[in-house]
Amino acid sequence: MFNVIGQINWLGVAASTVGMAVLGALWFTAFFGKAYTYALGREGQPPFKMTPIFIAGPFVCGLVASIANAVLMRALGIDNLGDGLAYGLIVGIGFLVTTTVNTGINPNMPRPLLYGAVSGSYFLVAGVVSSLLLVLIR
Repeated sequence: MFNVIGQINWLGVAASTVGMAVLGALWFTAFFGKAYTYALGREGQPPFKMTPIFIAGPFVCGLVASIANAVLMRALGIDNLGDGLAYGLIVGIGFLVTTTVNTGINPNMPRPLLYGAVSGSYFLVAGVVSSLLLVLIR
């Protein structure tokens, strides 16, 4: 499995990472910013100050996820759009959405299902985008 790391396309990993970062920035601001703020119980409060961790953290996480996707897709022989889409949906629904919803279900989250819907749907779409970019750019 580790010999696959040397065989992945780093340009695809870079495109996947940037794609997820841009999608995340738009998702949690322009597309679903109000719903996300409401899910967090922060409506009417001033927005969070954008410190470096809120910018670099998601980017680094996207890089790690992109590398993991590239390694798994290479090991599984996923090399066409149909299989890339199927992989993105299976991983997205089976792991990313379920983990996000489960993370939101806690006493500190005022609207856990809305949080799961907004965040989980982002991770699903981001996972599909990642897998498709990794198939397209190889």
